[in-house]
Amino acid sequence: MLKLYRIDFHAVNWEVLDQFEDRTVFQTREWLEFVAETQRAEPVVAEVREGSARVGYFSGLIVRRLGVRVLGSSLPGWTTPYIGFNLAPGASRKEALRALEGFAFKELGCLHLEVSDRSFHAGDGEELGFAPGVYASYETDLTKTEEELFSGMTSACRRCIRKSEKSGVRIEEATDEAFAVEYYEQLKDVFAKQDLVPTYNVERVKSLIRHLAPSGRLLLIRARGPEGQPAGSGIYPGMNKVAQFWGNASFRHFQHLRPNEALHWYAMRYWKRRGIEIFDWGGGGEYKEKYGGRPISIPWMRKSRYRFLEVMRREVKRAVDMKQRVLGRLQAGAPTAAGGREEPDGEG
Repeated sequence: MLKLYRIDFHAVNWEVLDQFEDRTVFQTREWLEFVAETQRAEPVVAEVREGSARVGYFSGLIVRRLGVRVLGSSLPGWTTPYIGFNLAPGASRKEALRALEGFAFKELGCLHLEVSDRSFHAGDGEELGFAPGVYASYETDLTKTEEELFSGMTSACRRCIRKSEKSGVRIEEATDEAFAVEYYEQLKDVFAKQDLVPTYNVERVKSLIRHLAPSGRLLLIRARGPEGQPAGSGIYPGMNKVAQFWGNASFRHFQHLRPNEALHWYAMRYWKRRGIEIFDWGGGGEYKEKYGGRPISIPWMRKSRYRFLEVMRREVKRAVDMKQRVLGRLQAGAPTAAGGREEPDGEG
Protein backbone atom coordinates (compact mmCIF):
# COMPACT_ATOMS: atom_id res chain seq x y z
CA MET A 1 0.00 0.00 0.00
CA LEU A 2 1.28 3.45 -0.94
CA LYS A 3 1.31 6.35 1.50
CA LEU A 4 2.25 10.03 1.17
CA TYR A 5 4.47 11.90 3.63
CA ARG A 6 4.80 15.67 3.37
CA ILE A 7 8.27 17.23 3.15
CA ASP A 8 9.15 20.72 4.35
CA PHE A 9 9.22 22.70 1.11
CA HIS A 10 12.48 24.41 2.06
CA ALA A 11 14.13 21.05 2.76
CA VAL A 12 13.26 19.35 -0.55
CA ASN A 13 16.22 17.87 -2.42
CA TRP A 14 15.29 19.25 -5.84
CA GLU A 15 18.24 17.56 -7.58
CA VAL A 16 16.81 14.17 -6.66
CA LEU A 17 13.32 15.06 -7.86
CA ASP A 18 14.54 16.56 -11.12
CA GLN A 19 16.23 13.26 -12.04
CA PHE A 20 12.89 11.45 -12.49
CA GLU A 21 12.30 10.65 -16.17
CA ASP A 22 8.63 11.69 -15.98
CA ARG A 23 9.50 15.09 -14.50
CA THR A 24 8.00 18.14 -16.25
CA VAL A 25 8.68 21.85 -15.83
CA PHE A 26 5.39 22.26 -13.94
CA GLN A 27 6.75 20.19 -11.04
CA THR A 28 9.94 22.17 -10.51
CA ARG A 29 10.66 24.40 -7.53
CA GLU A 30 10.60 27.48 -9.78
CA TRP A 31 7.17 26.70 -11.23
CA LEU A 32 5.62 25.84 -7.88
CA GLU A 33 6.94 29.12 -6.45
CA PHE A 34 5.48 30.96 -9.46
CA VAL A 35 2.02 29.45 -8.85
CA ALA A 36 2.31 30.02 -5.10
CA GLU A 37 3.03 33.72 -5.67
CA THR A 38 0.31 34.36 -8.26
CA GLN A 39 -2.40 32.26 -6.60
CA ARG A 40 -1.57 33.01 -2.95
CA ALA A 41 -1.07 29.30 -2.55
CA GLU A 42 0.86 27.02 -0.22
CA PRO A 43 3.14 24.58 -2.07
CA VAL A 44 3.07 20.91 -1.11
CA VAL A 45 5.70 18.27 -1.88
CA ALA A 46 5.30 14.75 -0.51
CA GLU A 47 7.22 11.49 -0.70
CA VAL A 48 5.31 8.49 -1.99
CA ARG A 49 6.36 5.41 -0.06
CA GLU A 50 5.57 1.71 -0.17
CA GLY A 51 6.47 0.55 3.29
CA SER A 52 9.93 1.97 3.94
CA ALA A 53 10.79 2.27 0.25
CA ARG A 54 10.45 5.63 -1.49
CA VAL A 55 8.84 5.14 -4.90
CA GLY A 56 8.27 8.75 -5.93
CA TYR A 57 6.92 12.18 -5.16
CA PHE A 58 3.76 14.26 -5.40
CA SER A 59 3.65 18.02 -6.03
CA GLY A 60 0.74 20.42 -5.63
CA LEU A 61 -0.51 23.56 -3.89
CA ILE A 62 -3.21 24.42 -1.37
CA VAL A 63 -5.50 27.41 -1.87
CA ARG A 64 -8.63 28.69 -0.16
CA ARG A 65 -11.73 29.15 -2.28
CA LEU A 66 -14.75 30.66 -0.51
CA GLY A 67 -13.19 29.55 2.78
CA VAL A 68 -12.64 25.97 1.60
CA ARG A 69 -9.16 24.41 1.55
CA VAL A 70 -8.48 22.97 -1.91
CA LEU A 71 -5.50 20.90 -3.04
CA GLY A 72 -4.68 21.47 -6.68
CA SER A 73 -2.23 19.64 -8.86
CA SER A 74 -3.34 21.64 -10.91
CA LEU A 75 -6.51 23.79 -10.75
CA PRO A 76 -8.35 25.66 -13.55
CA GLY A 77 -7.07 29.19 -13.99
CA TRP A 78 -3.49 28.47 -12.92
CA THR A 79 -2.17 28.43 -16.52
CA THR A 80 -0.56 25.17 -15.46
CA PRO A 81 -2.12 22.23 -17.31
CA TYR A 82 -0.83 19.38 -15.18
CA ILE A 83 1.45 18.65 -12.23
CA GLY A 84 0.82 15.29 -10.56
CA PHE A 85 3.31 12.59 -9.59
CA ASN A 86 6.87 11.53 -10.29
CA LEU A 87 7.04 7.77 -9.80
CA ALA A 88 9.64 5.06 -10.22
CA PRO A 89 9.06 2.50 -13.00
CA GLY A 90 6.47 -0.04 -11.94
CA ALA A 91 4.80 2.13 -9.30
CA SER A 92 1.02 2.37 -9.81
CA ARG A 93 -0.44 5.82 -10.43
CA LYS A 94 -3.86 4.45 -9.54
CA GLU A 95 -2.61 3.42 -6.08
CA ALA A 96 -0.81 6.74 -5.74
CA LEU A 97 -4.11 8.49 -6.46
CA ARG A 98 -5.80 6.37 -3.78
CA ALA A 99 -3.13 7.41 -1.29
CA LEU A 100 -3.42 11.05 -2.35
CA GLU A 101 -7.12 11.15 -1.43
CA GLY A 102 -6.45 10.23 2.19
CA PHE A 103 -3.46 12.56 2.33
CA ALA A 104 -5.48 15.51 1.01
CA PHE A 105 -8.64 15.05 3.07
CA LYS A 106 -7.25 13.73 6.35
CA GLU A 107 -3.69 15.02 6.73
CA LEU A 108 -3.94 18.33 4.86
CA GLY A 109 -7.52 19.10 5.90
CA CYS A 110 -8.65 19.87 2.35
CA LEU A 111 -12.24 19.39 1.22
CA HIS A 112 -11.64 19.31 -2.53
CA LEU A 113 -8.88 17.76 -4.64
CA GLU A 114 -7.95 18.04 -8.32
CA VAL A 115 -4.99 16.38 -10.02
CA SER A 116 -3.83 16.03 -13.60
CA ASP A 117 -0.83 13.98 -14.66
CA ARG A 118 0.56 13.28 -18.14
CA SER A 119 0.96 9.58 -17.23
CA PHE A 120 -2.57 8.98 -15.93
CA HIS A 121 -4.83 6.51 -17.73
CA ALA A 122 -8.48 7.37 -18.26
CA GLY A 123 -9.77 4.77 -15.80
CA ASP A 124 -7.30 5.41 -12.97
CA GLY A 125 -9.79 7.33 -10.83
CA GLU A 126 -13.06 5.68 -11.88
CA GLU A 127 -13.09 2.91 -9.26
CA LEU A 128 -11.99 5.42 -6.62
CA GLY A 129 -14.97 7.71 -7.20
CA PHE A 130 -13.08 10.56 -8.85
CA ALA A 131 -15.04 12.68 -11.31
CA PRO A 132 -13.39 12.38 -14.72
CA GLY A 133 -12.24 15.28 -16.82
CA VAL A 134 -9.66 15.84 -19.53
CA TYR A 135 -7.08 18.36 -20.56
CA ALA A 136 -7.28 18.23 -24.36
CA SER A 137 -4.28 19.30 -26.36
CA TYR A 138 -2.06 18.37 -29.29
CA GLU A 139 1.52 17.17 -29.28
CA THR A 140 4.29 17.01 -31.86
CA ASP A 141 6.99 14.34 -31.92
CA LEU A 142 10.26 16.29 -31.87
CA THR A 143 12.35 13.14 -32.38
CA LYS A 144 11.56 13.54 -36.09
CA THR A 145 13.97 15.44 -38.29
CA GLU A 146 13.31 19.12 -38.98
CA GLU A 147 12.48 18.19 -42.56
CA GLU A 148 9.89 15.66 -41.35
CA LEU A 149 8.40 18.18 -38.92
CA PHE A 150 8.07 20.81 -41.63
CA SER A 151 6.59 18.42 -44.20
CA GLY A 152 4.11 17.19 -41.57
CA MET A 153 2.46 20.62 -41.45
CA THR A 154 -0.31 21.56 -43.84
CA SER A 155 0.75 23.21 -47.08
CA ALA A 156 -0.98 26.42 -45.96
CA CYS A 157 1.05 26.47 -42.73
CA ARG A 158 4.30 25.91 -44.60
CA ARG A 159 3.43 28.79 -46.93
CA CYS A 160 2.82 31.06 -43.92
CA ILE A 161 6.24 30.25 -42.47
CA ARG A 162 7.93 30.89 -45.82
CA LYS A 163 5.99 34.14 -46.24
CA SER A 164 7.10 35.29 -42.79
CA GLU A 165 10.74 34.70 -43.73
CA LYS A 166 10.39 36.44 -47.10
CA SER A 167 8.64 39.40 -45.44
CA GLY A 168 11.67 39.99 -43.25
CA VAL A 169 10.22 38.81 -39.92
CA ARG A 170 13.05 38.20 -37.44
CA ILE A 171 12.78 36.06 -34.30
CA GLU A 172 14.90 37.04 -31.31
CA GLU A 173 15.21 35.56 -27.83
CA ALA A 174 14.53 37.63 -24.70
CA THR A 175 15.27 37.27 -20.99
CA ASP A 176 14.01 40.50 -19.43
CA GLU A 177 10.80 41.30 -17.55
CA ALA A 178 10.14 44.11 -20.03
CA PHE A 179 9.15 41.32 -22.39
CA ALA A 180 6.09 40.73 -20.17
CA VAL A 181 4.65 44.18 -20.90
CA GLU A 182 5.20 43.79 -24.64
CA TYR A 183 3.60 40.34 -24.66
CA TYR A 184 0.65 41.47 -22.58
CA GLU A 185 -0.16 44.44 -24.82
CA GLN A 186 -0.33 42.04 -27.75
CA LEU A 187 -2.42 39.60 -25.72
CA LYS A 188 -4.97 42.32 -24.91
CA ASP A 189 -5.28 43.01 -28.62
CA VAL A 190 -5.93 39.30 -29.29
CA PHE A 191 -8.73 39.15 -26.71
CA ALA A 192 -10.20 42.49 -27.76
CA LYS A 193 -10.76 41.06 -31.23
CA GLN A 194 -13.08 38.53 -29.58
CA ASP A 195 -14.73 41.09 -27.23
CA LEU A 196 -12.94 39.52 -24.27
CA VAL A 197 -10.20 40.43 -21.83
CA PRO A 198 -7.21 38.25 -20.84
CA THR A 199 -7.87 35.70 -18.13
CA TYR A 200 -4.84 36.87 -16.12
CA ASN A 201 -2.95 40.13 -15.59
CA VAL A 202 0.52 41.24 -16.64
CA GLU A 203 1.87 40.59 -13.14
CA ARG A 204 1.46 36.85 -13.72
CA VAL A 205 3.68 37.04 -16.79
CA LYS A 206 6.28 39.06 -14.88
CA SER A 207 6.21 36.49 -12.08
CA LEU A 208 6.65 33.63 -14.54
CA ILE A 209 9.71 35.28 -16.07
CA ARG A 210 11.19 36.22 -12.70
CA HIS A 211 10.97 32.67 -11.39
CA LEU A 212 11.65 30.60 -14.52
CA ALA A 213 14.04 32.58 -16.71
CA PRO A 214 17.13 32.07 -14.47
CA SER A 215 16.58 28.29 -14.61
CA GLY A 216 17.11 28.05 -18.37
CA ARG A 217 13.76 26.28 -18.68
CA LEU A 218 11.88 29.14 -20.30
CA LEU A 219 12.05 30.32 -23.91
CA LEU A 220 10.84 33.89 -24.52
CA ILE A 221 10.86 35.02 -28.14
CA ARG A 222 9.86 38.14 -30.06
CA ALA A 223 8.85 38.39 -33.70
CA ARG A 224 9.97 41.69 -35.21
CA GLY A 225 8.74 43.11 -38.49
CA PRO A 226 11.03 44.11 -41.38
CA GLU A 227 11.61 47.53 -39.81
CA GLY A 228 12.25 46.11 -36.33
CA GLN A 229 8.76 46.81 -35.01
CA PRO A 230 7.35 44.30 -32.43
CA ALA A 231 4.82 42.08 -34.22
CA GLY A 232 4.35 39.09 -31.92
CA SER A 233 5.75 37.17 -28.97
CA GLY A 234 5.71 33.69 -27.49
CA ILE A 235 6.38 31.89 -24.20
CA TYR A 236 7.51 28.25 -24.19
CA PRO A 237 8.75 26.47 -21.01
CA GLY A 238 10.40 23.07 -21.26
CA MET A 239 12.29 20.40 -19.34
CA ASN A 240 13.46 16.80 -19.82
CA LYS A 241 11.21 15.28 -22.49
CA VAL A 242 8.42 17.86 -22.79
CA ALA A 243 8.25 21.48 -23.94
CA GLN A 244 5.04 23.49 -23.67
CA PHE A 245 3.35 26.22 -25.67
CA TRP A 246 2.28 28.46 -22.76
CA GLY A 247 1.16 31.56 -24.64
CA ASN A 248 1.66 33.73 -27.67
CA ALA A 249 0.14 36.89 -29.05
CA SER A 250 0.50 39.31 -31.94
CA PHE A 251 -0.91 42.66 -33.04
CA ARG A 252 -3.73 42.44 -35.55
CA HIS A 253 -2.16 44.93 -37.94
CA PHE A 254 0.88 42.64 -38.35
CA GLN A 255 -1.05 39.46 -39.04
CA HIS A 256 -0.24 39.58 -42.75
CA LEU A 257 3.41 38.95 -41.80
CA ARG A 258 2.41 35.61 -40.16
CA PRO A 259 4.43 36.11 -36.94
CA ASN A 260 2.66 33.34 -34.99
CA GLU A 261 3.67 30.58 -37.37
CA ALA A 262 7.25 31.87 -37.33
CA LEU A 263 7.31 31.90 -33.52
CA HIS A 264 6.02 28.34 -33.18
CA TRP A 265 8.42 26.98 -35.79
CA TYR A 266 11.35 28.64 -34.01
CA ALA A 267 10.25 27.22 -30.63
CA MET A 268 9.87 23.69 -31.98
CA ARG A 269 13.38 23.72 -33.42
CA TYR A 270 14.84 25.41 -30.32
CA TRP A 271 13.61 22.69 -27.97
CA LYS A 272 14.34 19.86 -30.40
CA ARG A 273 17.99 20.92 -30.52
CA ARG A 274 18.08 20.73 -26.71
CA GLY A 275 16.93 17.12 -26.61
CA ILE A 276 13.22 17.67 -25.97
CA GLU A 277 11.12 14.84 -27.43
CA ILE A 278 7.55 16.21 -27.18
CA PHE A 279 6.15 19.63 -28.00
CA ASP A 280 2.81 20.04 -26.17
CA TRP A 281 0.59 22.64 -27.86
CA GLY A 282 -0.91 23.88 -24.59
CA GLY A 283 -4.57 23.02 -24.99
CA GLY A 284 -7.20 22.59 -27.67
CA GLY A 285 -7.95 24.65 -30.76
CA GLU A 286 -8.49 23.25 -34.23
CA TYR A 287 -6.06 25.77 -35.72
CA LYS A 288 -3.22 23.80 -34.06
CA GLU A 289 -3.89 20.84 -36.35
CA LYS A 290 -2.12 22.65 -39.19
CA TYR A 291 1.21 22.18 -37.38
CA GLY A 292 0.91 18.41 -37.73
CA GLY A 293 0.46 17.48 -34.08
CA ARG A 294 -1.69 14.60 -32.89
CA PRO A 295 -4.58 15.17 -30.47
CA ILE A 296 -4.13 14.00 -26.86
CA SER A 297 -6.39 13.85 -23.80
CA ILE A 298 -4.75 13.96 -20.39
CA PRO A 299 -7.03 12.83 -17.54
CA TRP A 300 -7.95 15.50 -14.99
CA MET A 301 -9.33 13.88 -11.81
CA ARG A 302 -11.28 15.67 -9.11
CA LYS A 303 -13.06 14.69 -5.92
CA SER A 304 -14.84 16.55 -3.13
CA ARG A 305 -15.28 15.33 0.41
CA TYR A 306 -18.84 16.68 0.27
CA ARG A 307 -21.12 16.59 -2.77
CA PHE A 308 -22.20 20.25 -2.61
CA LEU A 309 -18.63 21.36 -3.34
CA GLU A 310 -18.81 19.92 -6.86
CA VAL A 311 -21.89 22.04 -7.54
CA MET A 312 -20.14 25.09 -6.10
CA ARG A 313 -17.14 24.47 -8.38
CA ARG A 314 -19.33 24.52 -11.49
CA GLU A 315 -21.08 27.72 -10.42
CA VAL A 316 -17.80 29.51 -9.66
CA LYS A 317 -16.41 28.57 -13.08
CA ARG A 318 -19.60 29.76 -14.79
CA ALA A 319 -19.43 33.10 -12.95
CA VAL A 320 -15.76 33.60 -13.91
CA ASP A 321 -16.48 32.86 -17.57
CA MET A 322 -19.40 35.29 -17.59
CA LYS A 323 -17.33 38.01 -15.90
CA GLN A 324 -14.67 37.72 -18.60
CA ARG A 325 -17.24 38.07 -21.39
CA VAL A 326 -18.93 41.05 -19.76
CA LEU A 327 -15.65 42.88 -19.10
CA GLY A 328 -14.59 42.28 -22.67
CA ARG A 329 -17.85 43.68 -24.05
CA LEU A 330 -17.71 46.71 -21.80
CA GLN A 331 -14.13 47.42 -22.78
CA ALA A 332 -15.09 47.16 -26.45
CA GLY A 333 -18.14 49.38 -25.94
CA ALA A 334 -20.39 46.61 -27.19
CA PRO A 335 -23.59 45.04 -25.74
CA THR A 336 -22.94 42.50 -23.00
CA ALA A 337 -24.65 39.57 -24.69
CA ALA A 338 -22.41 36.54 -25.15
CA GLY A 339 -20.76 36.14 -28.52
CA GLY A 340 -18.78 33.47 -30.35
CA ARG A 341 -14.99 33.32 -30.36
CA GLU A 342 -12.95 33.55 -33.53
CA GLU A 343 -9.81 31.57 -34.21
CA PRO A 344 -7.17 33.37 -32.11
CA ASP A 345 -4.18 35.31 -33.36
CA GLY A 346 -2.42 34.11 -30.23
CA GLU A 347 -3.11 32.37 -27.00
CA GLY A 348 -2.53 32.81 -23.30
